[in-house]
Amino acid sequence: MIYNILAIGDVVGESGLDHLVRKLGTLKREKKIHFTVVNGENAANVGVLPQQVEQMLRAGADVVTLGNHSFGKPQLFRMMDDEPALLRPANISSRSPGHGVGIFDCGGARVRVVNLIGRCELDFHAASPFEIMDKLLRDGSADFTLVDFHAEASSEKLAMAYYLDGRVAALWGTHTHVPTADEEVFPKGMGYISDLGMTGPIRSVLGIRPEQSVETFLGGRPGRYETADGPCKLQGAVFSINSETGRCEQVERIDIR
Repeated sequence: MIYNILAIGDVVGESGLDHLVRKLGTLKREKKIHFTVVNGENAANVGVLPQQVEQMLRAGADVVTLGNHSFGKPQLFRMMDDEPALLRPANISSRSPGHGVGIFDCGGARVRVVNLIGRCELDFHAASPFEIMDKLLRDGSADFTLVDFHAEASSEKLAMAYYLDGRVAALWGTHTHVPTADEEVFPKGMGYISDLGMTGPIRSVLGIRPEQSVETFLGGRPGRYETADGPCKLQGAVFSINSETGRCEQVERIDIR
């Protein structure tokens, strides 16, 4: 059977969250989606609140992943321990709240979802995501594995892709909020894209008011970042996975305005 897996890029601000809630149901029906993973770590700009995670799950997300802003909102800490469908990067300290991997039902298949964080340009004191993946793939049983790699450097994401090709069904990058045009199926059957993009304001700098980012690069004091105004976009990708072979057969980029 072919399972269509929808991965959605970083949700930014309340307007990005509202756009997700409005568009997700229709998108899932049109693309015949079986399972949905949403990166939600920027729904409150720096972090995400429990009620926002709940909104994403009610809207149709099966799993919500995080990243370098996992601990931006202390209100989320208890939910990180209690909600199986909320994942923070697996390669950060086990002393931190939450968990980084889960195995979920996908309409007859068992799917493992892993959230990782990169180490290039992200000072997070994280363990090697490569070594952590080796361990996680030995634990538990699943029909196929999906990975959200929240990382800055495309080189680190690509290196991970070659490392995991043939061992996971799909690997996508998040964090940079800009979609890449390198979606492909790797030689051993893994679906890949370096970055999904974001779900948030179209006329913005990574979701934030442009004048604030400009002020930062001019050396000024931009103040607390605010989500930009105006219409939003929902960006991500659909990975079509053959559950019998564990291979991805197609990757399609998504951009819903």
